[in-house]
Amino acid sequence: MTNALHTSSLTSLPLLARGKVRDNYAVGEDRILMVASDRISAFDVIMGEPIPGKGELLTKMALFWFDKLGHICPNHLTGAAPESVVTPAEVAQVQGRAMLVQRLKPIPVEAVVRGYLAGSGWAEYQASQSVCGVKLPAGLKNASRLPKPIYTPAAKAEVGEHDENITFEKTVEMIGPDLAAKIRDISIAIYKAASEIALKKGIIIADTKFEFGVDEAGTLHLIDEVLTPDSSRFWPAETYQPGISPPSFDKQIVRDYLETLDWNKQAPGPHLPDDVIRHTGDQYRKAQRLLTA
Repeated sequence: MTNALHTSSLTSLPLLARGKVRDNYAVGEDRILMVASDRISAFDVIMGEPIPGKGELLTKMALFWFDKLGHICPNHLTGAAPESVVTPAEVAQVQGRAMLVQRLKPIPVEAVVRGYLAGSGWAEYQASQSVCGVKLPAGLKNASRLPKPIYTPAAKAEVGEHDENITFEKTVEMIGPDLAAKIRDISIAIYKAASEIALKKGIIIADTKFEFGVDEAGTLHLIDEVLTPDSSRFWPAETYQPGISPPSFDKQIVRDYLETLDWNKQAPGPHLPDDVIRHTGDQYRKAQRLLTA
């Protein structure tokens, strides 16, 4: 645990915000240094124990996907080295785990795409044969592949609060019909392209979420992280079988452990045992190795 970074402490740059995982610092008026910590959250609560090396893994995976998906949508990367904007004493906090990005206006919508029934989607389907208001065929099982990917957006919440599932129509009210439709269509296109790449590496992307921002010209950019175990549900393709909840290359291990506890899913989070921390780190590393090999 000695090499884990739970919270960064850069003093050479103004701190803008701390999210569930990332600490964002202002670099002038037009750039942001995003530092991926080793924090892990579950049920929108940040745990007290970090997953050593997690921030570096998330950064490597996000950079891999930004490179693969740039033809579908531009992203917020500047191409400059994060180490170039901090003092020599602070380089160790950013090396390998930070991105220097454009400062854009974030869209207050999480663009969630689901290709399979899982988690809360499966529970909702059992109750209403729909997910987030999207009607689905009868007879689907837990972990069933959907006839086609569906877009089920959420309204972004403050840290510690729960994101709220909303309808596409609600996003139209929030950001206008043209931008809402563009985000929906690009999100589905990115999911489809990424799913094809991942499947060739032996990984099923069951669902994922994207975030977007716009520049002063109104150009849409993919921002934050993309297709990491924090933002996606990854399953091993070789053992996939509808009707059975597959093991996940993500933080489902943490969620499953927390579900065994008498905890109200409010902060502070319970203590994570060493074996849960170690197993979670192993799954993150395995996902990164498979996808980026």
